[in-house]
Amino acid sequence: MEYFKEKALIEEGQVYKHTFQFTQADVVDFARVTGDDNPIHLDEEYAAQTSFKQPIMHGFLSGAAFSKVLGKFFPGQGTIYVSQTMKFLRPMYVEYPYVTVFTVLNVNRKRHRAILKTEILDKVTEKVMLTGEAEVMHPEKI
Repeated sequence: MEYFKEKALIEEGQVYKHTFQFTQADVVDFARVTGDDNPIHLDEEYAAQTSFKQPIMHGFLSGAAFSKVLGKFFPGQGTIYVSQTMKFLRPMYVEYPYVTVFTVLNVNRKRHRAILKTEILDKVTEKVMLTGEAEVMHPEKI
């Protein structure tokens, strides 16, 4: 796992990656907190009868992997999400390794903001599972 150096400024073209995976307990917790108890996420028998053949993770749980990285590693503590777009391209499953990839597209130091391309890749096949764009601000690192 990479850690971003304290007080270092991000630069256009910079790429940051972080490997992660979620458990079924994470999915259950997310369903409890959000109220989204769709059986496609929670019921193996139900999911087995769908085109996915097994439960899939909530799309927004998948996207939450971005929040962890932005607030903890890159740019790090003090980062504020301004906006995030997400396009869900493929289903994601629990107990499977994925990689978040952040590419810095634009930096506005005067406003302490940056635009980042955000992606989640299947760690094994490197297929893009989710793609989007985030705007973040950080008073010390942008």
